[in-house]
Amino acid sequence: MISALSGDPDGMSYVNPDPDPERSTGLEPGGGVPPGETPPAESSMPEAGPRETHNPAKGWSKGPMTAILVLVALIAAFFLVYAIILIV
Repeated sequence: MISALSGDPDGMSYVNPDPDPERSTGLEPGGGVPPGETPPAESSMPEAGPRETHNPAKGWSKGPMTAILVLVALIAAFFLVYAIILIV
């Protein structure tokens, strides 16, 4: 068995991804598509995917939310003290 070398143009075949308009079915003159020939806008699946049951909706967010609130309170207290120092 003889295999094509890299760079050998005879080893690969080129297929044009654009169909020839003369041979495509359902095209009107000028390239237009009649209303009955268009594909549907969405797939026929009613949902985006399988139901996600592993990811819990609550319970894990209390820790990060508490940390964010403490950080916001510290920053607000810093600016309040800074404003009081500037006034006095």
